[in-house]
Amino acid sequence: MDSGEKQMKRIGILTGGGDAPGLNAVIRAVTVSAIDSGYEVLGFLRGWAGMLEKDYEILTKERVYDIHRQGGTILYSSRTNVAKVKDGFEIVKRNLADLNVYCLVAAGGEDTLGVAKKLADAGGNVVGVPKTIDNDVNATDYTFGFDTAINRVMEALDRLHTTTEAHQRIMVVEIMGRHAGWMALHGGMAGGAHYIAIPEVPFDTDEIEKLCRERYAAGKKYAVVAIAEGAEDPKLTAKLQRSAEKDSFGHIRLGSGRGIAEVVAEELQERTGIETRHIQLGHLQRGGDPTAFDRVLGTRLGVKVVEMINAGEFGKMAALRGGEMEAVPLADAVGELKTVPPGRLDVAKRFFG
Repeated sequence: MDSGEKQMKRIGILTGGGDAPGLNAVIRAVTVSAIDSGYEVLGFLRGWAGMLEKDYEILTKERVYDIHRQGGTILYSSRTNVAKVKDGFEIVKRNLADLNVYCLVAAGGEDTLGVAKKLADAGGNVVGVPKTIDNDVNATDYTFGFDTAINRVMEALDRLHTTTEAHQRIMVVEIMGRHAGWMALHGGMAGGAHYIAIPEVPFDTDEIEKLCRERYAAGKKYAVVAIAEGAEDPKLTAKLQRSAEKDSFGHIRLGSGRGIAEVVAEELQERTGIETRHIQLGHLQRGGDPTAFDRVLGTRLGVKVVEMINAGEFGKMAALRGGEMEAVPLADAVGELKTVPPGRLDVAKRFFG
């Protein structure tokens, strides 16, 4: 492609799924790098919904000047599933052609990247950027948003320690993580949780009860328990009352109804007689400005995907591997979540109690 032809073309970018701190750093890096490469940049609004509806804005260097410092996404987001829309992928391909978009950058987690892979399989020029606070996208060491989120968890636990100790209570803290326990594990370890439960390893409330009784007997009259929202004690599953509502990708909505932290807190208070409270950290974990790590990672990923586009490396995702940026097939990133490996929880267990 010569420079004259390149200047006639456009790059599109969208952000899909749950927001993650660092998305604006990606948007900024893609925009600046693409413009420097001779492209015009279209930012599609509300993820795949904007792509389907041709709802976009032209991004300029002035528009993205210092947005890397901000959380959220200036392009907004949604959980729109193109595969659930009649002729969805044909509509996307037609819209890209009508708008003269040479390649689309899809920044998202497994669901957004899964749609991107299907678009690539259907012949569309698309590249991916891995995004999720859960850190559960395969083929990359870390996803941006994760570092910010676990710092939010750590800060919350630091604060909960003091108030819980002051009232000699047990505090059960519910942390995001439907299938992967990275946030509960790393945030819990950094925040000094006395017990951590993750989805990958079924837990036993009997163990938490025993730990709490031992702490109180030893004069440590408080306990902070960190539990991922997807963690399970098989003996308590029947007591959960989770919403039956599902998103367009088939995920049950967590964070509503009667979740695992509430059930465990009730069990502990009934069994021990110790006042026990529960709290869901919820969207506080994904809100606010990104950490330095996530700003830099988002920037590096954004620059990398434009390099991939210039090299014609479509159907791939920019990834952090061994500290370096690499282009990996989208097929390697989707289909199976990156969960906490066996034995990793054992490190945290050394500090339980």
